[in-house]
Amino acid sequence: MYKIVASDLDGTLLTPEHTIAPYTKEVLQRLHQKGEHFVFATGRHNIDVAHIRKNVGIPAFMITSNGARVHDENDNLIFSRNVEPEILAELVKMVKDDETVTIHIYRENDWLLNRVDEDLAKFHKESGFGFTEFDPEHPPLEDVAKIFFIRHDHDYLAEYEKKFIDTFGDKVSVAFSTPFCLEVMAAGVSKGEALKAVAELKGFSLEECIAFGDGMNDVEMLSAAKKGLIMETAHPRVKATLPNNEVIGSHADEAVARYLEQHLL
Repeated sequence: MYKIVASDLDGTLLTPEHTIAPYTKEVLQRLHQKGEHFVFATGRHNIDVAHIRKNVGIPAFMITSNGARVHDENDNLIFSRNVEPEILAELVKMVKDDETVTIHIYRENDWLLNRVDEDLAKFHKESGFGFTEFDPEHPPLEDVAKIFFIRHDHDYLAEYEKKFIDTFGDKVSVAFSTPFCLEVMAAGVSKGEALKAVAELKGFSLEECIAFGDGMNDVEMLSAAKKGLIMETAHPRVKATLPNNEVIGSHADEAVARYLEQHLL
């Protein structure tokens, strides 16, 4: 029925502690043994996801930085699209003086912040992938997969979302990965477009894909797949945008693994 299973990580496949639970790991291994193709589809950096994939112990494609990067099972880069340097410079300029917002940049091999935020370490327990600081007066402009902005106030960040869209229009892709994380990628970048590319490369169609997610950055993927399942804990905007999609349980209960075992194994 489905040949490709794609899943978001934080808030979806991972536990609330941002780790892969033993039961989920077992289900994914059984799924691979059955011949299904699993795809990690996340906003995280590919270096980070590669460690999670190694822990799970299955070969899998990785859609990372919300679709700005796609790697195959052997870590070969098969798709890459960067934010235009002039747009990136303007984005940093728009936010750099706001001391309530942390600016993050993902480059090919780096995770850069304009100021230290040790609280982020909990998201990267398994991989140990760490960040370094950059000078917002002289930000790196080349090879940037995405830039994102964090503040624990969704409504506040939503104002920036509007500013970015009003300023750049269709020159960028803008999405919330969590209510408190606003992300900007190059035009046309999304998990949905990346999933389509992976499916075609493997000789399948989107009609043979099932996907799981909880964030606004998952909407295109959940719409593109034949079946897109929304987590119970998803942001209300996700459920409102996709009112006809099935809602399953929480990541705290390993709902993705339970669904896969019940319906695909």
